[in-house]
Amino acid sequence: MIYVDADACPVKAEILKVAERHGMEVTFVANSGLRPSRDPMVRNIIVSGAFDAADNWIADHVGADDIVVTADVPLAVRCVEKGAHVTGPTGRLFDKTNIGMASAMRDLGAHLRETGESKGYNAAFSPRDRSAFLEMLDRLCRRAKSAQAEPSP
Repeated sequence: MIYVDADACPVKAEILKVAERHGMEVTFVANSGLRPSRDPMVRNIIVSGAFDAADNWIADHVGADDIVVTADVPLAVRCVEKGAHVTGPTGRLFDKTNIGMASAMRDLGAHLRETGESKGYNAAFSPRDRSAFLEMLDRLCRRAKSAQAEPSP
């Protein structure tokens, strides 16, 4: 299963393409309207507009070896703790080896923005980001499928 933090996600079409190739279900979770899909492998979940409602829904439903696509580091932390494979829309992998640093850097960036030391501008989403994302999502799909195929001890 692939869970997508869908509000402002720039790679929805790419997720659908990779998921179809791997025969994986996709759940888009958002606070506002999503384009309906007739594909039975695609589910749209609309949550309330409450702060972190989409993140909380994903964190409550994700399991080990599911895939999560999010740019939200606190959500990534929660999903990695549950054993999920997590990537950002730029292809950035979040896993046990780097999630602590990613969380610390996010907190530092927030502090610098609060103090006025940083304006907090994000780089524009580029074709290179899209390509890196496609490569990472394909890799995570293969990893998740092989982990699910292994018999439990």
